[in-house]
Amino acid sequence: MFSEFAFSIFNNSIEKYHIKDDVYQIFENPYSKDQIEHLLYRKNWIDTVQWHYEDIIRNPEIDPQDALVLKRRIDVSNQDRTDLVEFIDGYFLNKYQSVDVTPTATINTESPAWAIDRLSILALKIYHMNEETHRSDASNEHKQKCQTKLNILLEQKKDLSLAIDQLLVDIENGNKYMKVYKQMKMYNDEELNPILRGK
Repeated sequence: MFSEFAFSIFNNSIEKYHIKDDVYQIFENPYSKDQIEHLLYRKNWIDTVQWHYEDIIRNPEIDPQDALVLKRRIDVSNQDRTDLVEFIDGYFLNKYQSVDVTPTATINTESPAWAIDRLSILALKIYHMNEETHRSDASNEHKQKCQTKLNILLEQKKDLSLAIDQLLVDIENGNKYMKVYKQMKMYNDEELNPILRGK
C-alpha cells in the first residue's frame, strides 16, 4: 500500500539525517527526480530539519540575533514544505487524470498529499518518541510515559495509513475526486503582506 511505501521512505530520510544530526548538513537525495520517492524523501527531509530548527529556537538562552536568523530559516522551510506537498499532489493528479469519476463521487476534506504530509510528521514523532523510551539518562517513569505515548502514535499511524490508502483507492475507482488549491500564502508576498509592501 502507498502509505507503507511512503512511511519507509520517510524513515530512510530520518535515519540518514540522524547519522550527522546537523541542521546544516548537505542534503543529498538518493532517488532520481522522475520518481515519487524523490519527492517523498525531500518532503520528509524538510520536515526533519525543521523539527530540529524548532528544538533549537526554543533554547531560552539563544542569542536574539541567532533566533531571528533561525526564524527566517523556518519561514523558508515552511514555504518549501508547502511547495513539496503541491508537487506530490501534482503526481496524484497526473496519475489519476484518466479516471472516470462516478456521478455520486465526493471530494475529500484534504488532498492525498496533505494527508501524506501528516504521515511524514507522524514518522518524526514516532522516531523521537521511541528515542525517549530508550534514553539512558531518563527515569523509568519517563520511559513508561513515553512508551504509552508511542503506543498511541503507532495506533494513529495505523489509522492514518488506512485512511490514506482508502482515499487513494476511492480516487482510483472514481468514487472520490481530487481538487487541489494552491495555498496562496500571503505573508511571503511583497504585494499582499502590508508590512513588506510598506517598505
